[in-house]
This record gives sequence, C-alpha cells and structure tokens, in this order.
Amino acid sequence: MTAPFDALTPDTAPDHPVTQIPGDSASGILLLCDHASNEIPPEYRDLGLPRAELERHIGYDIGAAAMTKAMAETLRAPALLTNFSRLLIDPNRGEDDPTLVMRLSDGAVVPGNKNIDQAEIDRRIRRFYRPYDRAVKAALDASRAAGVRPIIISMHSFTPIWRGKPRPWHAGILWAKDGRLSQALIEALRSDPALVVGDNEPYNGALTGDVIDRHALEHGFSNTLIEIRQDLIAVPEAARAWGLRLASILEAILRDPIHRQDFRSSTGL
Repeated sequence: MTAPFDALTPDTAPDHPVTQIPGDSASGILLLCDHASNEIPPEYRDLGLPRAELERHIGYDIGAAAMTKAMAETLRAPALLTNFSRLLIDPNRGEDDPTLVMRLSDGAVVPGNKNIDQAEIDRRIRRFYRPYDRAVKAALDASRAAGVRPIIISMHSFTPIWRGKPRPWHAGILWAKDGRLSQALIEALRSDPALVVGDNEPYNGALTGDVIDRHALEHGFSNTLIEIRQDLIAVPEAARAWGLRLASILEAILRDPIHRQDFRSSTGL
C-alpha cells in the first residue's frame, strides 16, 4: 500500500539541491536563479501532479536557467541555481511566508501539499531551502573576502498571460529601496524601441523575506531582479540569446566608472 503524501519521510535520500557554477569571486557579481528547476525527488511522486503541470510556470521559471548559465559564462561570474521545483518549497519566500509551500497554484491543486503539516514543511526547509540559502551566503562571503562588495543579480521569468490577461512587457526589472542598478538596466533595455520594459512590473520588487531582501537589502548590497517573459525564452537557443544580451548590457553598465563606483558604494554596512 502506498503511503499518503503527508506520511513521507524522505530525509534519507541523497540530495544535491544547488548547482554551483564557478566564477571569479573578484568579479563582484553573483547570479542567482531561485526557480531554475522543476525536478522533484522520486519519493515525492511529483506531488501527485501530472508531469504536464510541472512543465508549466507553476513548476519553475521557464528559460531562466539557460539565461543564467549564459550570463555566468560571459561575465565569468559565479552562479547558483536551485535543483528542485518551487512547488516543493519556494526559496524566494521568507520561512514564515504563507506561500512558502503552495497548496494551490494557478488553478492546480497540489495533492502532495494539500495536507502538509509543519513537520514536513520543516523537513523541506532543511533539505532544500536552507542549503540554497547557505550557498548564497557563502558566495557573498567569498566575494567580500576577495575585497569586493558583491552585486546580486537574480534571474526569473514570467508567464505571458495571467488570469486571462496578456502581459505586454518583454522584460521587467524589479527593485526595492536601492534602484540604481535596476534603473540603469531599464534605461539600457528601453533604448531598443522594440522592447516593452516594465519598471517593477509584472510584480513589485518589494517582497519581505525574499532572496533579495535577505541577502542584498539587509546588507546594503547593490542588486536587481530581472524577469523575462517566458514565450521569449521557451527554447534553449532563445534563452541563451537573452542571457548573452543581458550580460552585454551589464558589462557596459559596470564598465562605466561612475556607475561602478556608485554600485560598489556602501548602502548599509
């Protein structure tokens, strides 16, 4: 007889919750991809969902991983990517956020989360969430040890239609408190008249307890969160092209001595 989802105790399974792409810590750039994967360990049996549901945006940020890898390669910067679906647990939420583990996501009931108790949430925090959090902290510490204040660039993607309403933006740049790098990116992207670029669209960048809040804003590190519409990066070649495009823009911004000094200046420490 198969055990019910809330009776699973998967602590003994081997885990590799984070992919670390090596780079030069002295570059001062850290790339993050919080929703890189839609993978779920076998013992969770896809949380009771058809595989087609996990291929949707509810399972991961489509195209974001390929973009991030292309950017890391070009910028020679370290990158961290999650190896687990956001439906298991969302590392881009605070531990006390009610959406940390989603029971219902864009119309899909998640059977494996429906009756989840706090003990299982705590297991997932230990197994997936905190290893990623620790990896981010370690990478930032390595940059500081190299004598450079880090710049955090968080890569995401968004669905082109939400609740029946098309989203017009090709890209969205999200920020809170410190918008210097974000505004420079917005200006650079808007120089292409073919692009519709959102300023804190399709979401507001102020989310208490998210990765940027925990690791950048609390420590005064320059940062930005980049969102690209998923239909533009749904195939690897297109995602890579966007990654190369963004890397080129960031290189130009950070080569500017005025900008570079501004982003490296202390905003918190």
